[in-house]
Amino acid sequence: MRIADLAGRRVALWGWGHEGKAAHAALRARLPGQPLTLFCSQDEAADAAALGDPLLVLDHAATGERLAAFEVVVKSPGISPYRPEATFAAQRGTRFLGGTALWFAERADADGAIANALCVTGTKGKSTTTALLAHLLRAAGLRTALAGNIGLPLLELLDASAEAWAIELSSYQTGDVAASGVRPQVAIVTNLHPEHLDWHGSEAQYIADKLALVTRARPRIAVLNAADPLLATLALPDSQIRWYGDARGWHLRGDALYRGDQHVMDTAQLPLPGRHNRGNLCAVLTALEAFGLDAVALAPQAAGFQPLPNRLQPLGERGGLLYVNDSISTTPMATLAALALYADRPVAVLVGGHDRGLPWDAFAEAMRTRAPRAVVTMGQNGPRIHALLAPVAAQAGFALLAATDLADAMAQARAALPPGGVVLLSPGAPSFGPYRNYVARGRHFAELAGFDPAAITGIAGMGIA
Repeated sequence: MRIADLAGRRVALWGWGHEGKAAHAALRARLPGQPLTLFCSQDEAADAAALGDPLLVLDHAATGERLAAFEVVVKSPGISPYRPEATFAAQRGTRFLGGTALWFAERADADGAIANALCVTGTKGKSTTTALLAHLLRAAGLRTALAGNIGLPLLELLDASAEAWAIELSSYQTGDVAASGVRPQVAIVTNLHPEHLDWHGSEAQYIADKLALVTRARPRIAVLNAADPLLATLALPDSQIRWYGDARGWHLRGDALYRGDQHVMDTAQLPLPGRHNRGNLCAVLTALEAFGLDAVALAPQAAGFQPLPNRLQPLGERGGLLYVNDSISTTPMATLAALALYADRPVAVLVGGHDRGLPWDAFAEAMRTRAPRAVVTMGQNGPRIHALLAPVAAQAGFALLAATDLADAMAQARAALPPGGVVLLSPGAPSFGPYRNYVARGRHFAELAGFDPAAITGIAGMGIA
């Protein structure tokens, strides 16, 4: 559905975050005389009213009955379509879509495809993968857009021109691409682990929604991680599959990067912390080849990549301790990956945050043999994690500490470490509650550690360059 198809229909917006504002601006630019209703909180209403849009009606009660009064609701990604009020309205004919679906529909060619769109999703690593993809596309001389879930809504670039689009998609957005009916040229899936269960409702639904980018959107070429057990069994009859992560394609042997049997370069000195991030390089190089570029020639250009903030970000040393900001970590698997990077140093890891019901059993089992010096629990799910780890800590001999907040957690971490230790913020959980988002949590961590919060900078290269 294109924006022009909304003309004359009963249309509402639901949500007034970054994506909601972008959707309003795009619809108003293309449909200046179209009445719109915005469902938003009372706090957001003042900001929306300041726009002075006489055709925008504000409503604070997004009930099923009120939503059902509209033919189309353009919702923000964070609003789940599985909420009771959304399912109520959908059963009565209301169509829900996001700004991502509108952008894809606007960009489709005569064959229903976007030949220069390279989309990236996955439970972890998608932001780094997308940014690295844009970096190497630009190194190849292509005017490239870096946008999507990474922090720039696609609708803000509705009329922009680029030779290549590096697009990050969350599990909240992948279904939008499928709903648009448009086929991207290349789609990367990095890995799959349970996440966002509160939005999707179940692990099975999360996986189905995440995989919609390749199962329902039917990209021309799907780039899949052969090392991921769920992806390794995937069959896609409508797409060509390019595998990475094993000997069939781009893969790692230790720190050495290979393309099949061809040794390409050593990756130990690349600005990609952790083996998992160097695995993301394999995904990017596979996608570049799928896009028709010489990936072997481009691989050394990864040395100039600027790592993303809040992702295994070393802030520096204070009082003989290294502080590492991995605030983006929102799953226990991400925390395990962070711990692996500092396995040779005494570490106190800070875990816990908003409780989405993710299981921590695999993390607890790993602590039997791979525990750091100390684990400090905090946040809403801190008590649950602490109770699970208590018998493991007694057996494995690591310090298990409980904190009331981030400041308390850091004080206890410092006390538990010798000189040369690492205070690692890798919560394995979202930041909702005390913090607006993971960026705010990372900035507070930096401030408490004695660093300038401005060091938590934005992502380089956003937009078109």
